Amino acid sequence: MSFLASIPSPSNNVLELGPLEIHYYGIAIGIGVLVAYWATFRRYERYGGDPALVERTVLWAVGIGFLGARLAYVTTHTARFEGEWYKIFFIWEGGLALFGGLIAGAVAAWATLRRNGGSLPKFADGAAVGIPLAQAIGRIGNYFNQELFGTPSTLPWAVEIDQIYRPAAYRTFETFHPTFLYEMLWNLVLTVPIVLLAERSGKVRQGGLIFVYAMVYGTGRFLMELLRTDTTFRVLGISRNGWVSVAAVIGGALALRWWNARGERVTADPAGPAVDDEVVGEGSAG
Repeated sequence: MSFLASIPSPSNNVLELGPLEIHYYGIAIGIGVLVAYWATFRRYERYGGDPALVERTVLWAVGIGFLGARLAYVTTHTARFEGEWYKIFFIWEGGLALFGGLIAGAVAAWATLRRNGGSLPKFADGAAVGIPLAQAIGRIGNYFNQELFGTPSTLPWAVEIDQIYRPAAYRTFETFHPTFLYEMLWNLVLTVPIVLLAERSGKVRQGGLIFVYAMVYGTGRFLMELLRTDTTFRVLGISRNGWVSVAAVIGGALALRWWNARGERVTADPAGPAVDDEVVGEGSAG
């Protein structure tokens, strides 16, 4: 008898410590936030910024970002909460819209840095590595929640999904594309390395790495959206997040071109702070 290999579904999504239950989804998100903070802190300090400001900025960005991510998800998945509105607050069950979180978090970071005299370009370059690392780790939580998978697949790395979590149209299928895994690998193998290579190339002005991130991540996310089955509506066959991904790629490319045209480039020196010929003071918000 022949059979296809596959990634087994998790036996449970909760870590039990005596009477305490901790969802693996929450653990993954928490670790991702810590890694993003660490990466941004180290890079912002290397650029010559005040590292003490990173903690305050990250706290506001993460807090407001979570609210934005949840709000974006709830407003596009209203049917899930009909008759059970209180589950809006059950974040541990999953349901965070990444783009909503990124936009809300970016606004919070900008406001915090501006209010405290920080440098938005330096912080943005630091976060351009921290954000995709956090995303990659957070996607592990999607595995334990059995969510964010794609269309049915018989590939050896397809993930098994329990029937209760399968879309109604695919209840008879057992294995699906692990799009959460695809995104994790995309960020680790492509997004982060490309951002770092762009930094070392000396062709990107300080503050422009966040646009490089937007282009690379947006490209990958668009491809993965073509496989996703949990989208609430589509326009011309493309999901809402697919269109947002297209906007991220195009907007990132245009923004990078405009940003680079404003001044000299910055080259990162692993042994010390990166220095831009066009000095961006700590009191500048970019």
